[in-house]
Amino acid sequence: MPMSNEPLNEHEFELVNIIGAALAANQRDLSRQLNLSLGMTNMLLRRLITKGYIRIKQLNRRKVEYILTSKGFSEKMRKSIKYTQKTINSIGLIKKHLTDLLKPLYDEGQHLFYVLGESDLAALIEIVLKEYCPQAKMIYIRQKNEATTEGIILICTAELVEGDKVAGQKEINLIENLATHV
Repeated sequence: MPMSNEPLNEHEFELVNIIGAALAANQRDLSRQLNLSLGMTNMLLRRLITKGYIRIKQLNRRKVEYILTSKGFSEKMRKSIKYTQKTINSIGLIKKHLTDLLKPLYDEGQHLFYVLGESDLAALIEIVLKEYCPQAKMIYIRQKNEATTEGIILICTAELVEGDKVAGQKEINLIENLATHV
């Protein structure tokens, strides 16, 4: 069978991951995990066999086992590393943007930051404030009206949050800000 050097598409890569982790026993299990039809799963399996990423081991007349080839393992590793690097770079860009946004506020005298929403973004804010704004105070809140007008609310959640903000309260919706600037 001729092997192809075409890159894997999203479904193919997901299938390679499932097979590599031995998370499915048969095509029906694979199709459920991929949320694809049995026919589409069969087509993807055949394509991966042709490309040389997986092979079939016949267990008995009716049962087969799908096994990653060394090429399949290599591609899985390569894509995983690439994804990890991309994620790390994205986190670095977000951290830099947060620094560029929060440091000037701190330098202008803003030392009280209310963080609305507990998330990975909130954890990054905490890192930035500790690193670049040593005298800053960060307080987690669940509703806007828990904040005073002395501080600034940093919104770290995409969910609609109950509670009216206090009149004169400053706020920055970081989800929207990051979506338009990073």
